[in-house]
Amino acid sequence: MASGKINVSVENIFPLIKKFLYSDHEIFLRELVSNATDATLKLKHLTNIGEASVEYGNPVIEVKVDKEGKKIHIIDQGLGMTGEEVEKYINQVAFSGAEEFLEKYKDSAKDSGIIGHFGLGFYSAFMVAEKVEIITKSHKDEPAVHWACDGSPEFTLEASDKTERGTEIILHVAEDSTEFLEESRINELLNKYNKFMPVAIKFGTRTETLPKPEDAPEDYKEETVEVENIINNPSPAWTKQPSELEDEDYKNFYRELYPTQFEEPLFNIHLNVDYPFNLTGILYFPKLSSDLQVQKDKIQLYQNQVFVTDNVEGIVPEFLTMLRGVIDSPDIPLNVSRSYLQADGAVKKISNYITRKVADKLKSLFTESREDFEAKWNDIKIVLEYGMLSEPKFYDKAGAFVLYPTVDNKYFTLEELKEKLADNQTDKDGKLVVLYAGNKDEQHSYIAEAQEKGYKVLLLDSPIISHLIQKLEADNENLTFVRVDSDHVDNLIKKDEEQISKLNDEEKEALKTTLEEIVPKATYTVQLEAMDSNAAPFRVTQPEFMRRMKEMNQSGGGGMFGMGNMPEMYNLVVNTNHELTSNILKTEDKVQKEALVKQALDLAKLSQNLLKGEELTAFVKRSFELIK
Repeated sequence: MASGKINVSVENIFPLIKKFLYSDHEIFLRELVSNATDATLKLKHLTNIGEASVEYGNPVIEVKVDKEGKKIHIIDQGLGMTGEEVEKYINQVAFSGAEEFLEKYKDSAKDSGIIGHFGLGFYSAFMVAEKVEIITKSHKDEPAVHWACDGSPEFTLEASDKTERGTEIILHVAEDSTEFLEESRINELLNKYNKFMPVAIKFGTRTETLPKPEDAPEDYKEETVEVENIINNPSPAWTKQPSELEDEDYKNFYRELYPTQFEEPLFNIHLNVDYPFNLTGILYFPKLSSDLQVQKDKIQLYQNQVFVTDNVEGIVPEFLTMLRGVIDSPDIPLNVSRSYLQADGAVKKISNYITRKVADKLKSLFTESREDFEAKWNDIKIVLEYGMLSEPKFYDKAGAFVLYPTVDNKYFTLEELKEKLADNQTDKDGKLVVLYAGNKDEQHSYIAEAQEKGYKVLLLDSPIISHLIQKLEADNENLTFVRVDSDHVDNLIKKDEEQISKLNDEEKEALKTTLEEIVPKATYTVQLEAMDSNAAPFRVTQPEFMRRMKEMNQSGGGGMFGMGNMPEMYNLVVNTNHELTSNILKTEDKVQKEALVKQALDLAKLSQNLLKGEELTAFVKRSFELIK
């Protein structure tokens, strides 16, 4: 029997491990199962190249919980270790710059990334165990050994009677970690971190019903047997080539990732690159509503099929964190803090690659089946519009496939739209005017009026559309966007026929004075305009600039513009050629005149969805009085 001291650079390595990674102490199982997997796959490689004269067979990693004995066992059938290798790989915990290491981590938090980053994966066992044993037998023809350590630098190493190749690690669970003696907890961790490990992982047993024999009697009773419970899928879809997979394979994998998600994904993007970095994965576009409050953290990051995190910020471009799926890359450090990700050059390259790959896939989907792409547009637009605003590289490619739908469900790219508008939607300065509605129902009368003039009206209803419009206008000098209920509509669009007012200047002045006495000045600016006599007598429009600023505030731009709670400001556009306008002017009874103005104003407000609360109640009551 041998004994000695583990050669560490600092005496208090174990308290450091436990202290700094305490809130992450569940990762001990990930690390130990990962080590077992590595040992198994290394043996496979050695047998394949003829350097190991043993049968590889069908090795399984087994995890066992002994609740009564307060122990957890992790058993593999991999390479195993000789006594000399235990001395080299377990006892020589050596890394450079110990003092620098201590200084760097003494005040830092749990996410500093000691485990894995410093190659201390095995020692994560001491985060939950007061004592750790290793019983191991090498694939080489050498005796087995038994190593034990109680969490101090002291260890023992002696001969063992183990006869089968492989390694068994035994954790004597500490009193503050007894939660890991619950089978349900271990099952949860194995499913979280090791669900797609490349070697089969056994944990407990499960009951399986035997198939009914063809010649079974009528009173046949089903038979069940206990079988090994393999908890992982060693060959997940992302590890295969796209040519090996059908659409159904991708859908099945999506169900495997998200068993409680009942809606099918719209489409997927298979990532597969080996230069200048290694990256594989599958991203799925789920159905998304026009709402930025979507659940993120649905993309899972793996390293060599080992789950690392579902916080992929920095690795995946922000606009794609609304997607779902898996990314696997050995080039991303196993434990990484957010700041480390932002500073790492390889990570930025990965993010740029994913952006480009997604853009290329969207373009090919658009090109190959435009009709199908258009049918999915409303379900994916929020992601793409957000991408145009947040990722310049995506914006540069987006013009080829981002769509702008009309209120009657016709879809155009921006370049196609420009061609359509060139005929009759230009202003006095020659700018193309894109008319759009934010709500098809609320702005119905304005849409109808524009369409009667032969104008195309887009339906742009996402919560970030005001920001996107600003960007599109900045990048297209000859283009301006105007909402159909804006005060700019009549000024910007060329009129086919200039209307002449039926009222003279004196009558117009008298009408305006009357209206301003009744209409609230703080909210409405009265504007008289000669329009077709069949057009609405009163119409409420919004100042375009103020409306845009307000929308930007509501969608998260308040801090950018410093506008705070912006006041409600509207224009009341009065048609001087309408019969009602003349009646208001001729009515001498002040009460009746005021009633006519208020009723007309409320009707105009109703079309803008501005009539609410007490005002709506009063309007309904007054309307019943009028028809009584």
